[in-house]
Amino acid sequence: MRRMRRAGAELLEGLRIALAALAGHRLRTFLTTLGIVIGVMTVIAIVAVIQGLDRSFEAQIQSFGAHTLYVDKWKWLNLSGDWWMLRNRKPIGNRELAAITRESRVAVAAAPMTWSRSTVSRGAKELTSVQVNGTSSEYLATGGGSVRDGRFLAETDVDLARPVVVVGADVADQLFPGAAPATVIGERILVAGRPFTVVGLLDRRGRLLGMAMDNNVVMPYTAFQRIFGGKRSITVAVAAPPGRLAELEDELTGILRRVRQVPPGKPDDFTLNRQEQFLKVYQGLTGALYGVAVGVGLITLVVGGIGIMNVMMVSVHERTREIGVRRALGARRSTILVQFLVEAALVSAAGGAIGTALGLGAAQLVALLSPLAAAATPSAVGLGLGFSTVTGLVFGAWPAWRAAHLDPVEALRWE
Repeated sequence: MRRMRRAGAELLEGLRIALAALAGHRLRTFLTTLGIVIGVMTVIAIVAVIQGLDRSFEAQIQSFGAHTLYVDKWKWLNLSGDWWMLRNRKPIGNRELAAITRESRVAVAAAPMTWSRSTVSRGAKELTSVQVNGTSSEYLATGGGSVRDGRFLAETDVDLARPVVVVGADVADQLFPGAAPATVIGERILVAGRPFTVVGLLDRRGRLLGMAMDNNVVMPYTAFQRIFGGKRSITVAVAAPPGRLAELEDELTGILRRVRQVPPGKPDDFTLNRQEQFLKVYQGLTGALYGVAVGVGLITLVVGGIGIMNVMMVSVHERTREIGVRRALGARRSTILVQFLVEAALVSAAGGAIGTALGLGAAQLVALLSPLAAAATPSAVGLGLGFSTVTGLVFGAWPAWRAAHLDPVEALRWE
């Protein structure tokens, strides 16, 4: 207990002396911390922007079906170069959709999805390259968004291939500028030159991987097949209850292998895609940015640490006689060592705190002036402060050791 009190007293005394020394050389203290400030600010700003983008992208991915599998002929992200094998696969069609709907015990919803680019017009206004989606009444339950006004497709719309559409936000804004949403319901538009009645408006969804998700119209897939042909492969979106996605994947694999008559021992001739595949690719890309940020920050911190070491060596040189007096009056080597370590850590921690504040400010400025998001977690802030403090301790260790091991007699004779 007595040793702990003594150590605490020495630490407080070292802190008091260090603050007095730093306050007595304000300009030198400022210039010493500048390297640390720049390093920490760079790291915090980059990390804050990347973390903000991560959160925003993850939220977008979650909104498009966090518990949904997409049965498809193609892999969404095919990096293996076997596209020619995928091309030769049989298309996914109504037979697979019917089997999933009839046999799956895990799925809570299954919706066919097929699409094409076409023109959408109303009077003299014509929009080109609008995405026309064909689907069923269960599309929303698989993560297809939500309806802002009106209604979504009904089962009878699909069964009778009715010429009705639900319109995306961008298309509605361009075809009905300034119109109240309620007045758009019941209006007629032309899709690929065919008349369709607007029965609903979709909520705005934003962009995903640079693609506009609101430049679309949704119609019954039976009506879609009448216009664009029914021989193309479809995608079947199948939603699972929370926590049962792996179980659904196993079940769908068995159903599809049987329906598509895949022999035992042969590889699947279909793919079960997930939205999280995009998240993994995105995280791989941002991981490289994290590496660059950490590399730049470490280089700058090392440069700042060298500056701290240099200034601390000068401080030891200037205060040699003071050290000699303190040693002659009974100060231990550990006391002198703690004093100079505390001084180095204070300089570095102050630079880290200023750099953290400036980095967060820079990140918020980027968020205000650009579409990029910014959100720094407490762990990132703590990491910046911790690294800067450790930098001060590491680079201040040698000058502190030199000060603690000065010969008291020689130090007292120093002029």
